Amino acid sequence: MQKVQNYLAANKKRQLDELIEFLKIPSVSADPKYKKDVEKTAKFVAQKLKDAGADKVKVYPTKGHSIVYGEKIVDKKAPTILVYGHYDVQPADPLELWTSPPFEPVIKKKRIYARGACDDKGQVYMHIKAFEGMLSQGELPCNVKFMIEGEEEVGSVHLSAFCKKYKKMLANDVILISDTSIIDNKTPSITTGLRGLSYVEVEVTGPNRDLHSGVYGGAVANPINVLSKMIASLQDKNNRITIPGFYKDVETVKKAERKQMNKAPFSLAKYKRGLKIKDIHGETGYTTLERTSIRPTLDVNGIWGGYIGEGAKTVLPSKAYAKISMRLVPNQHPDKITKLFEKHFKKIAPKSVTVKVTPHHGGFPVVTPTDSVEYKAAAMAMKKTFKKEPIPQRSGGSIPIVALFEKVLGSKSVLMGFGLDEDNIHSPDESYGLFNFYKGIETIPYYFKYYAELKSK
Repeated sequence: MQKVQNYLAANKKRQLDELIEFLKIPSVSADPKYKKDVEKTAKFVAQKLKDAGADKVKVYPTKGHSIVYGEKIVDKKAPTILVYGHYDVQPADPLELWTSPPFEPVIKKKRIYARGACDDKGQVYMHIKAFEGMLSQGELPCNVKFMIEGEEEVGSVHLSAFCKKYKKMLANDVILISDTSIIDNKTPSITTGLRGLSYVEVEVTGPNRDLHSGVYGGAVANPINVLSKMIASLQDKNNRITIPGFYKDVETVKKAERKQMNKAPFSLAKYKRGLKIKDIHGETGYTTLERTSIRPTLDVNGIWGGYIGEGAKTVLPSKAYAKISMRLVPNQHPDKITKLFEKHFKKIAPKSVTVKVTPHHGGFPVVTPTDSVEYKAAAMAMKKTFKKEPIPQRSGGSIPIVALFEKVLGSKSVLMGFGLDEDNIHSPDESYGLFNFYKGIETIPYYFKYYAELKSK
């Protein structure tokens, strides 16, 4: 691998320049006005795969956004790694909170700032460049397939159908994903668990039109007031979720595992300081590390209604809305949780309003083994480049496709990401450390090397 590493080191400037071009394209999958940009991004990814040496590169249209596929088969007897990632990004709103335009990448303090810098364009591009390096030096020890989609940020709604239709084409021994993070740059870690997701939108309707708050206020229900009270009732004083049956299937994590989990380097003071908060908040009886990994949650992601323009308008609104997400842990079924939420939310609504619950995307929680060949190869690769044994760690985030891949393709996934909590993914001023970008490019070839060696034993 030394020739590969020399090649990669000699091409650092080009790797970064190409990533900057990638980040300039506003591939916001949730907003229809960016549809042409999303398709432009798919073509960009396809071209870069071709430039790197992939064969059979093709952009597959779906009813939503396209999926990019490419492969390089070096030996039919060699193991096959399927690299998964996504080229779509979250909306950049609120724009006024960015210190530089989200789609005009800038480098400050050894970090690149742009929407998608870490999630997931920066991490996807590490794989393309690592592949280029291995192939250019004739040191690609495994077959490799790429499946880079454009709908991850809206629930990967067409990915399941694609995987089922092209199951033979996508056949692999392991799926390698870089869409997660490490503890810090001195403490590598590998994600071994992800929370699932149930995401809903609620609509509360009162009168048939907006009313004068002086003439009708006090006599007619205000949907915003009602919605606020309903949401507040979804958690008790100990911050436990009050939906009946919500915790019925929640995995009970053994004390020994919880103890091991809390050995990970973590400074509560630094955590609070970084977020500029005076105190933490969460379910009673659990640490911050546990609350963000092994416990389910319920959060309001957006709430609106009535008049929000300049000045004052004394209106009693007809409707109020909220988007609510629930992060799930092992054994919780997203469809079941969605139904429990809908039943409960309608039940607690007063007769003065009507309630509509619209399910959006969801996903299953997942836990991956740490004694597999796939995990061991990742641990060996990280130890090689970080000079330190990585820590297995459960993540609070959700990647619904991991469970999908196991069900449809019969493949286990390895979550070998290089992001940091400070990357501000999904937030203004998203960024990605140059150290992390280059460290990922450096580490990925060693995963291929060690995986091929372990599989041959």
